Amino acid sequence: MTDYKLYYFNGKGRAEIIRLIFAAAGQKYQDIRFEREQWPELKPKTPLGNVPVLEVVQNGKSFKFGQSLSIARYVARKFNLAGRGDEEQAEVEMYGDQVQDLFLELLKIRFEVNEARKNELRKKFQEETLPNSLRVLDGKVAKNGSGYLVASGLTWADLFLFYVLDWLGDKKEAVLNNFPNLKLLDRRVRSNPRIADWLERRPVTEL
Repeated sequence: MTDYKLYYFNGKGRAEIIRLIFAAAGQKYQDIRFEREQWPELKPKTPLGNVPVLEVVQNGKSFKFGQSLSIARYVARKFNLAGRGDEEQAEVEMYGDQVQDLFLELLKIRFEVNEARKNELRKKFQEETLPNSLRVLDGKVAKNGSGYLVASGLTWADLFLFYVLDWLGDKKEAVLNNFPNLKLLDRRVRSNPRIADWLERRPVTEL
C-alpha cells in the first residue's frame, strides 16, 4: 500500500497538473493545502525550499521530493500516463516541456507589476508565442490520429496543455477556433469522467 501526500498553497498554480494526473488515474492522495501566511514556517521543511512537494509513503518509509514537472512525470509513470515505450515517452516529455514554456510565460505576465511591460509581454505572447506553439501541437494531434498528442492516447502532456489553456480565460474559445484538433482535445479531456469529477469538486480558488 502506497500513500501519496501533495503539499502546496491553497490554489492551482504549479500543483494543478499533478492533481489532474491523480484524477485521471483515479488514484487517491492527500491534497494538503496551506495559506501563504504558513509558508515561512513550512519552507525549511521542504527539500528545495519550494513547493509543490510530494511525499510518498510505503511500508513505513517515506521520501519527499519537489519540482512540479519532476513530480508530474513520476506520478504519470506510476499510473501509465507517460506514454508507451521509450520513444513515445520521450515525445511526451518534449510536449510537456513545450507546454511548460507557455505556462512560464503566462506566469511572467500574471506577476509583472509594471503595466507597460505587462502589456508588452501579453502582446508578444498572444500574437507570436502562443499561436506558434499551438500550431505545432495542433499538427501533431492531427497527424497521429488518436485525438491526443501521442498515438497511445491520454498522457500527462495532454492534461498539462488542458490546464494551461484554461489560463486563457474568456479568450480560450476564440484562440482554439484556430486550432480545431486542440479544441477537440480540450473537450475530450474535460469530458473524461474522472477529470469532470475533479473539476466539479475541486476547491474554488483565485489561482
